[in-house]
Amino acid sequence: MENKGKLFFFCGKMGAGKSTKSRTVATVNNAILISEDDWLSAHYPSQIQTFDDYIQYSNLIKPFVKSHVQNLLSIGVNVVMDFPANTVKQRSWFVSLCSEVNSDYELWYLALTDEQCLSQIAMRRVEQPERSMFDTEAVFHHVTQYFEAPTASEGLNLVAVESIE
Repeated sequence: MENKGKLFFFCGKMGAGKSTKSRTVATVNNAILISEDDWLSAHYPSQIQTFDDYIQYSNLIKPFVKSHVQNLLSIGVNVVMDFPANTVKQRSWFVSLCSEVNSDYELWYLALTDEQCLSQIAMRRVEQPERSMFDTEAVFHHVTQYFEAPTASEGLNLVAVESIE
């Protein structure tokens, strides 16, 4: 079998540390890091003002991202995607992306408590004041209502992390 790259992607509530962990995983695995936040801000600057805006623009970039990532995996490049895999539907998209090009993957599940996530979000507001509009407890609770923890029935190649490093 030809050498395929491996995809790494992340599941965890808002504030769990997905972006931080994605940078570490990219470095350790000599992988290219593709950040949804970077793609969205580059393609739709100042256009994402609400959660619904985020959903709309995130869905617009996915076909292009999928094709790009599949091309990289097909030539043996490891890829870390800092995109949420926080619902069964989102995780299914990542798995199909890999299966279509016969590539391996790891889903990193950052299983932190609400309290740990809210603490991280509070620190992030101080460190990145430009994010303070979205990094609130109210947004956390709104987004968390859609969160679906991975289950064994999904048959995922899972790496679980239960503490902040």
